[in-house]
Amino acid sequence: SGKKQCQGTVTDHPNFDANSDAEALYNAMKGFGSDKEAILDLVTSRNNAQRQEIRSAYKSLYGKDLIADLKYELTGKFERLIASLMLPPAYHDAKEIKDAIKGAGTDEKCLIEILASRTNEQIHSLVEAYKDAYGRDVEQDVIGDTSGHFKKMLIVLLQGTREEDGVVHADLVEEDAQALYAAGEEQWGTDEAIFIMLLGNRSVTHLQLVFDEYQKITEKSIEDSIKSELSGDFERLMLAVVQCIRSRAMFFARRLYKSMKGLGTADNTLIRIMISRSEIDMLDIRECFRLRYDKSLHNMIEDDTSGEYKRTLLKLCGGDDDVAGEFFPEAAQIAYKMWEISAMSKVQLRGTVHPYAEFDPGSDAQDLRKAMKGFGTDEDTIIDIIARRSNDQRQVIRQAFKSLLGRDLMADLKSELSKNLCRLILGLMMTPPEFDAKMMRKAMEGAGTDEHALIEILVTRSNQDIQAMCEAYQEAYKKSLEDAIHSDTSGHFCRILVSLAQVEKGIISQDCVSSLFQALGDACNADSDEMMDKFMSILCTRSFPHLRRVFQEFVRCTNKDIELIIKKEMSGDVKNVMLAIVRSVKNQPSYFADRLYKAMKGLGTDDRALIRIMVSRSEIDLFNIRKEFKETHDASLHDFIQVEALVGDTSGDYRKTLLMLCGGED
Repeated sequence: SGKKQCQGTVTDHPNFDANSDAEALYNAMKGFGSDKEAILDLVTSRNNAQRQEIRSAYKSLYGKDLIADLKYELTGKFERLIASLMLPPAYHDAKEIKDAIKGAGTDEKCLIEILASRTNEQIHSLVEAYKDAYGRDVEQDVIGDTSGHFKKMLIVLLQGTREEDGVVHADLVEEDAQALYAAGEEQWGTDEAIFIMLLGNRSVTHLQLVFDEYQKITEKSIEDSIKSELSGDFERLMLAVVQCIRSRAMFFARRLYKSMKGLGTADNTLIRIMISRSEIDMLDIRECFRLRYDKSLHNMIEDDTSGEYKRTLLKLCGGDDDVAGEFFPEAAQIAYKMWEISAMSKVQLRGTVHPYAEFDPGSDAQDLRKAMKGFGTDEDTIIDIIARRSNDQRQVIRQAFKSLLGRDLMADLKSELSKNLCRLILGLMMTPPEFDAKMMRKAMEGAGTDEHALIEILVTRSNQDIQAMCEAYQEAYKKSLEDAIHSDTSGHFCRILVSLAQVEKGIISQDCVSSLFQALGDACNADSDEMMDKFMSILCTRSFPHLRRVFQEFVRCTNKDIELIIKKEMSGDVKNVMLAIVRSVKNQPSYFADRLYKAMKGLGTDDRALIRIMVSRSEIDLFNIRKEFKETHDASLHDFIQVEALVGDTSGDYRKTLLMLCGGED
């Protein structure tokens, strides 16, 4: 990559004088209490090489160690941040690795992050620094603390022998891709040694070509294969290696997001990345962050941290990015690649609820009746039966309940259960179209409208789903869904929803892709009404495969991602529905994972959304949604439900049912 002028945010200070800086720091720390503001301003406006000179000057002038003094004066996260900034980069890496392996548990994520992302030169310096600082061999320490394939790959990375960027063996590209395919997807069991050898030694440029070739052969991305073929820490390490090969900046953007958006803030990760990338590629990372998430990195740090700690991090971050501006070349390439992978991959969707093998509707009906008869309700039995049957089986039970007992199962359940548990169980008992119709109805009745629910349902359902839902709505409420939307929403938003609720979606032919693209380009220059019409005619077609190609083309020609245009040109509900369409087209399980996160992490839990998604996706793609959730938040959906669904659920039955639907811990 020839363009590597510095993409860091911290550069050398022009009129640098080590002695006067040392004196300034000495004065900031003397007397009672220290001047934290002065310390952070000075330290973040010098680059690392200058900080090393300040350390020497400090020792010469005062006969004391600057880092030791800073540690004595400061506390907490702020102390860790400032003290770490004073270390040379290789020593900082060495210290992080030392901290990751000492003590009881190992911090595997830290080992993975550092060893997967450093260049050969950085690895060699780290190994030397470790020896110098601790008198030990980092390789021996890693071997003593890890095992299996995970250990082997870490050792390979510690050699720092990857071929240099730009080295490509053209004759081997296809062969390597075939070898990876043969080692994983093609057979029972996986030959991990091939993955280790190729991903650990070939150059970044070479592997990027191998990944493209792999995608052609298998119709899935190498990431998807790794997720299905490998597991545990080894899987995490190999994914990190692949992500760093695709784009280090995007890898770090994702790590930063996780550090702030998991179950609590992982400050060590946040500190480590902000320091180690501040002079290398922080600008690229900010750019990738803006491409992938709803807000800028600056914004996120602003919301998630406080005090001097926050001020220091923001200095390392540099400016705040306009969410809708032009892309750097690198980000445009990543956006393009994202659409390409999305267009080429065939993802196998998997639910978490499957038909029950020893299904006996008669005995299920009898057991349910017993659970509800007499004094008190046996919730465990109800949950056990209903959450472990497929929807088709539940419909058979409903019928059996009527035929054998002359009773209406829905009515009985409704009178026995309460609150969220009742909503959840009844939702599971309805047919999907009945449930969708009911959710649409709930989103529109009463004072306020739940626009997010309307958007989520109309955007993510297939043509058949929409048709069935419209019929169920008419049947249940004696009114057409379209009329209901008209009376509850207005303007462009109303028109988009009505358009999404139409079933006759034309299938776009290939030659339309270029004219669609043309229309998008024009739309961006037209006045807003005309632009809306064009956007609508394109985005409401439900032809996801074509839209992926159109959006990919769009990045190539305009150097912008379609999401950026929407964020810039639209607002309110219209913006939300358009973004929902684009995100569903990009990766629908990931869109749902994000909706689940928002349902649990907003002000109070949005149980209706939680129930809606867990019920409606349980037999379609909840397994994939879980994987995306884990990937984005570093904590599993299971853990989130465990923690978040506690509130107001005194008996724990609601949570237990959600966890059964979730189906696993990841």
